Amino acid sequence: MTNTPDLWHHYGRARARQDRTVPRTFRWLWSQDDGPGPGPEVLGGITGEVVGDLGSGAARHAAHLATYHAPARVDAVDASPAQHVMADDLFGHLAPRLRIVRSDVVQHLRTVADTYDVLYSVFGAVDFTDPSELLPFVAAALRPGGRLLFSTLAHYLGGAPAEPDVVSADIPARTPDGEATTMRRWVLQERVWTNMLAESGFTRISVDRLPSTTHSPGSADTLFVTAVRRT
Repeated sequence: MTNTPDLWHHYGRARARQDRTVPRTFRWLWSQDDGPGPGPEVLGGITGEVVGDLGSGAARHAAHLATYHAPARVDAVDASPAQHVMADDLFGHLAPRLRIVRSDVVQHLRTVADTYDVLYSVFGAVDFTDPSELLPFVAAALRPGGRLLFSTLAHYLGGAPAEPDVVSADIPARTPDGEATTMRRWVLQERVWTNMLAESGFTRISVDRLPSTTHSPGSADTLFVTAVRRT
């Protein structure tokens, strides 16, 4: 682990104080006020399968799957010390079906080749890790024919279009003591994701743009991406 500030220290704390329940729903969309959109059914039948959540935060999505969908195991992987503590406090009782893993996602994937049937990210590590580094390790960590699914921003929150190349933007963040700083986020066009996935060992790539139905300042369309590791 590095000694860099935990830029996810504050995320989700207010909700964790008020809501300790396992969510009954699984949402892929950015705007929580949007219509129902796709749910966990798009993961396919995960009964008895090994699943990984990349950049799981407080592990609410992973807890839902572990509770309601009978996987063999869900690994909720996140590098943030604060998010790891929060996830363990909220859902540690779901072990061993839910395993809460504190690790940089790339470092974790390096050690688990041919392990997962399904990997997914809900505005998680796929958004905040250089995809040229991340996606080849995602492919290697999946079993042949394994599935990757992720949701990511279709455009910047201010409305600016997604990038036509594999470049990141600096977005606002806060250190644990509240000091303003930035972190990197990748907001890429559909064809960029498609090309990156194909180059990283994926096939049957599908990208759907799911429009936001709200007009609040923080709303955004969602790109929902699915791909299968080549056999």
